[in-house]
Amino acid sequence: MARFHTAMNFSLAAAAVASALNSWAAPVPLKENRDEKTSIQKVEVNGSAADYDARRDDTASKIVVGAEEILRYGDSNIAEVLKRLPGVTVSTGRGGSTDIRLRGLGAGYTQILLNGERAPAGFSFDQLSPDAIERVEIMRAASAEFSAQAIAGTINIVLKKAVRTAQRELKATAGRGNDFSQGNGIFTLSDKDGNFSYSAVLTLNRLNFHWLKLIEDNGTDARGQANLLRESESNEVGRLENLNLAPRLNWTLPNGDTLTSQNFIASNRYRVVATVDSRTVFGAPQDFDGTANDVQIRNDFYRSDLNWMHKLAGGGKLDTKLGLNANRNSNAMRQTGALRGVPGLDRQVDSLSRERGYTFTGKYSTPLVPGHALSMGWDGADSRRDDTRVQREAPLPGARPANMDEDFAADVRRLALYAQDEWDFTPRLSIYAGLRWEGLETGSHGSGFEPISSRSSVFSPVLQTLWKIPDTKDQLRAALTRTYKAPATTALIPRRTLAANNTQNTPDFRGNPALKPELALGLDLSYEHYWAGTALLSASGFVRKISDYTRQELLLENGRWVQTSVNDGSAVARGVELEAKFPLKAVMETAQAVDLRASVSRNWSRVDAVPGPYNQLNQQVPLQATLGVDYKSADGVVTAGGSFIFKRGGVSRISTEQSSFVTAKRDLDVYFLYKFTPRHALRLSIVSALAEDWLEEYTYADPRGSLRRNSLAPGAAQFRAGLEWKL
Repeated sequence: MARFHTAMNFSLAAAAVASALNSWAAPVPLKENRDEKTSIQKVEVNGSAADYDARRDDTASKIVVGAEEILRYGDSNIAEVLKRLPGVTVSTGRGGSTDIRLRGLGAGYTQILLNGERAPAGFSFDQLSPDAIERVEIMRAASAEFSAQAIAGTINIVLKKAVRTAQRELKATAGRGNDFSQGNGIFTLSDKDGNFSYSAVLTLNRLNFHWLKLIEDNGTDARGQANLLRESESNEVGRLENLNLAPRLNWTLPNGDTLTSQNFIASNRYRVVATVDSRTVFGAPQDFDGTANDVQIRNDFYRSDLNWMHKLAGGGKLDTKLGLNANRNSNAMRQTGALRGVPGLDRQVDSLSRERGYTFTGKYSTPLVPGHALSMGWDGADSRRDDTRVQREAPLPGARPANMDEDFAADVRRLALYAQDEWDFTPRLSIYAGLRWEGLETGSHGSGFEPISSRSSVFSPVLQTLWKIPDTKDQLRAALTRTYKAPATTALIPRRTLAANNTQNTPDFRGNPALKPELALGLDLSYEHYWAGTALLSASGFVRKISDYTRQELLLENGRWVQTSVNDGSAVARGVELEAKFPLKAVMETAQAVDLRASVSRNWSRVDAVPGPYNQLNQQVPLQATLGVDYKSADGVVTAGGSFIFKRGGVSRISTEQSSFVTAKRDLDVYFLYKFTPRHALRLSIVSALAEDWLEEYTYADPRGSLRRNSLAPGAAQFRAGLEWKL
């Protein structure tokens, strides 16, 4: 620990000294800066900034999605935007939980960043309004500049920065479906006054919902004879209210430096009453045939970044950022249970968590050697979380009250150092090389367990190449990477979370302080064919070799089923992806202004410690296909389009005894925008127009018998109508 603290202190001190020394360097006169910048642009983008395409021209591969595409469907949150992007899979569960995946992998394999940094605890990307976003970057291969916790890839969400013109815009949207109603309001304000500019996005949202799920439990004995049939109905009725404010202030200083303050404030209120009513047709009864959870959650989040960019002589630049964040989350839950109408459980659980921390990042870049873009930097963070949990149970007849007073504190420190260089080896061959070291230290202490500490560090070399094939518009890319997946702090704490009805398919959960990071070696290859301006055809493939794979283990301890995470062996993931996007005029000169896009992703994986078949990694999505069409009238008054998404389901083996199954999923979203005037518009959209039901199944089987749980969530289309005013 002392070595880690010394390294971190040394890094921060070195950054401060470098900043002070570099600030003494005389800045290049403004005219020279302009001339030099123009010269660099001529080399890098062959003419003008308008011709620059990050996906086509950058050596480090990435897909960039701009604001126009982000706002096209009038989505209420960023998850709805991401699900239509190539290679991205989004699963939204009842109650609002969202799983975002690349390569079909989520749960920590896909890294999601906000302005290039890992989002602090307490922040949910569902809170982020698309109107506050400037662009989304999808990086399938790792980059030394960003965290290497990206085995499947990275999605970087960049908030709006530049203020080009004054803007005052108001949007009001109402949505409704069979099981929900929603109201949403967004106010955007921006302006510029000389060397000062500002922008702010205020979002108000209210959601009322009633989620229904039908559950069936089936059991067999050792001879395969049916010994259990239970039918249950789950209802979740509640509301979600949130307020988000994202102000940004920019100053351009007399010496050409820039100072930026970026803030994000979120306040959320969540109330849900979740009931489960069961009927055992035959077989052993549950502890409770009726349960109810009345949950009230209040979450307040604040994040503030101060960014200073200092220009140096010779075209160099020092970019530093200090960030502060705080989060408060309170949860009050009353849990009751009854058997044949007789109360058997009355539990009140009140919990409170507070987290605060800071980040300090910096990047020094210089065109020191002709043909090279050299940069190096650091990324440090320190956070502390304090949790308290009080549980009280009523002394009901036949019950044994389990009263608990628990508290724990966790400290997480992270430090990363990196260097990278992009080298134009020839006009058609460029090479990107980088090296990143990341150190992570976690310590925790509290009631009910001994103090624990975990320390890990990873060296992550990265090599990417881009070769533009002579006399064509085709190009080849290749990347070699080393990435990792660190266990979540909650997965390390050996505290048990209890389930009301404890079974193999609804077990308790306990953390494992001995968990180690998963390490992965990766190879990415891609071929890209550009034609007819923005038209693109591409084919890509990847493979990841993972060691110290983390799987879920189910144990029977003192008559209760407990699930915990363990490192067990290795795994391999691989896949291919095809993508096409082009204007219809590229193949039909007389066609309307219609843009077409399509992509298909096929993924495979194998976990060595789990017997096959179907021993996929992390319930990987095996196949996804997307087809989209967008139309814009010649006068720009009408814009319309649609997007169809297909996700194949199937069986996934979790362990020797456990498996899961999900049905295929088909989604159709459509939108229509009509501009009454340049300042007034009506937007209509339908989300999940096919309203398909969602079926999932979990099975536990051993020599003593089996238990299978089927859950069916009825589908529902969502209709939305919104008005947009530019004031």
